[in-house]
Amino acid sequence: MGIQIDVVAEYPVDDEVERVLGLAEAVDEPVTVTFRWDGGRASERAVLVPAATLALWEHWAPSAYPADDAGDEEPELAHPEEFGAFTLFRRRVGGRTAVARKGVVVAELLDPREAHWLREKARTVRQGFMDPKQKAAFEEFLARQPPFLPSVHE
Repeated sequence: MGIQIDVVAEYPVDDEVERVLGLAEAVDEPVTVTFRWDGGRASERAVLVPAATLALWEHWAPSAYPADDAGDEEPELAHPEEFGAFTLFRRRVGGRTAVARKGVVVAELLDPREAHWLREKARTVRQGFMDPKQKAAFEEFLARQPPFLPSVHE
């Protein structure tokens, strides 16, 4: 999906994180990111999805991503992390991280499995959807068709 970028983010140096967040915002495409945090925090792999793209996927996806019932512990509440012009807000529920710039959410970090699931569900539903104009034209087309007469062989 989108572009793959590996980032080494060494806290508190925020230039690298700010640069990748800015790049993702500029390309306006989902970006796969691996964060290798300094100071003993485990590496994180996520997909950075622009807010408008995520809104579109969630509009078309027929349901929410199924919860992982593996008994994972709820993450601890953490202070927002600032990286230059960007602030990351980790959500305790759902595991997403909102990325804000100047007080506006511009993207979200999602688990790669959730991002893939949302994208595929949205694509499938959207491909099967007819907008009102298409539906009216199709109904008009069907109304102009001659009635079906069964053949002698049926």
